[in-house]
Amino acid sequence: MKRLLAAAVMTAVCYVAPAASAGLCGAGSLGCTPDPCDAGCGPAALGEACPATPCTRTVREIVYDTKEVPYTRTVYDTVCTQVPVQKTRLVLDTCYKTVNYTVRKPVYNTCYKDVCYTVRRPVYNTCYKDVCYTVRRPVYNTTYTCVNYTVKKPVYNTCYKDVCYTVRRPVYNTCYRDQCYTVRRPVYNTCYRDVCCTKYRTVTENKTREVCYTVCKPITETKTVNVRVNEMKTVQRTVPGPMIRKTVQEPGRCVYNPQTCRYEYQPGCCRTVCCPGPERTICEQVCCPKVVQKEVSCTRYVSEVCRKTVPYTVCRQVPYTETKKVPYTTCSWVCETKTKKVPYTTCSWVCETKTKKVPYTTCSFVCETRTKRIPKTTCSFVCETKTKRIPYTTCSWTCETKTKKVPYTTCSWTCETKCKQIPYVTCRKVCETVMVPKTTCVPRTVCLTRTVCVPRVVCREVPVCPEAACGPETACGPGGCDTGCL
Repeated sequence: MKRLLAAAVMTAVCYVAPAASAGLCGAGSLGCTPDPCDAGCGPAALGEACPATPCTRTVREIVYDTKEVPYTRTVYDTVCTQVPVQKTRLVLDTCYKTVNYTVRKPVYNTCYKDVCYTVRRPVYNTCYKDVCYTVRRPVYNTTYTCVNYTVKKPVYNTCYKDVCYTVRRPVYNTCYRDQCYTVRRPVYNTCYRDVCCTKYRTVTENKTREVCYTVCKPITETKTVNVRVNEMKTVQRTVPGPMIRKTVQEPGRCVYNPQTCRYEYQPGCCRTVCCPGPERTICEQVCCPKVVQKEVSCTRYVSEVCRKTVPYTVCRQVPYTETKKVPYTTCSWVCETKTKKVPYTTCSWVCETKTKKVPYTTCSFVCETRTKRIPKTTCSFVCETKTKRIPYTTCSWTCETKTKKVPYTTCSWTCETKCKQIPYVTCRKVCETVMVPKTTCVPRTVCLTRTVCVPRVVCREVPVCPEAACGPETACGPGGCDTGCL
């Protein structure tokens, strides 16, 4: 765009410059014939007067036109495709092998010994005492009052009325007509053709292969082991005596009795108190463990890989061709025309008048007088004196000697051989195809339009005043020209 504007400006300058340099003389720069009034030519050059003839010149102007110019542009589209890629990954397989090992298992034996001990057994006696107390007993009296009231009882009567109605009863008649139809009957023919088929027979071959197997060899070793041995010792210790329960009575108090109008003594409550008994010394067996070193024979197994040749049989299938006749059936259809009777039913309606009884119910109310009894309860209290027996317990202690069995445990060790499965990992390669996304740029051409300004040169005629060539007095008089020209 800038280049086009610069070219248009240069063209305008090239056209205007010769006209300015030529002045008002010359037909090349003016749009008229050579004027005799020119200062450099004609009568003005000879000193003669110029006639007052108007003259024009051509003026060139630059005009810009708007124009739609098509152009193309390359646009890149991103296309994502799935491309297969071969990859190899490692797969870990876990296998197991059998290993023998020796363990020492402890064997515990529980023994019992008799231990005598003395206990104090409480002996409880229950006694009773009589206590008088007063209670107020309620006495209830129920009286009834008769009240009359009136109710309205409905009385229902069922009546019937005759209603006539008309029904239409259909009457059906069955008729028959003949109808022709065509059936196609199949005709079957059996033919034979030769077919070659491939069969397989089994061929057996004897081969040998080398097989690896593992053998465990025992190796006996002697080592020193620390063994824990339990030693029993007699220890004396002091045991606190058993708890003794005794009954303690709290002090009584005097209470005023309003019935007898005097103070009466009420004894205090009895409560049970636990007190510790005398201490005693007992002897008991205590197990004291100690560590002893001893020689132990241990057997361990070493795995050894051996090879041996094993025969095996290979079976393979050998193909051979065999020809056999295979029957096949051809079917052709033969058309036959048959006639059958087709039933059809005609229906006509017959009107009938019927009568039915329609029930309806009438209701009337009858007044009745009824009587009901309304209960009313009154309560009064009566004082009564009762006696109850209150139990209380007395406790005395009795000494008893008892025997109990005290368990103690002895330990011995036994060697056992066990097998365990030890896992080991093998690695193998697995080839697989993975679809990987691949992005590519695809170019495409897009047609577009843009608006540009195109310059063009327009020529027009402009009148020119003659005083520019001949002076103010020769052509237009002393006052000059007033023609309104340039």
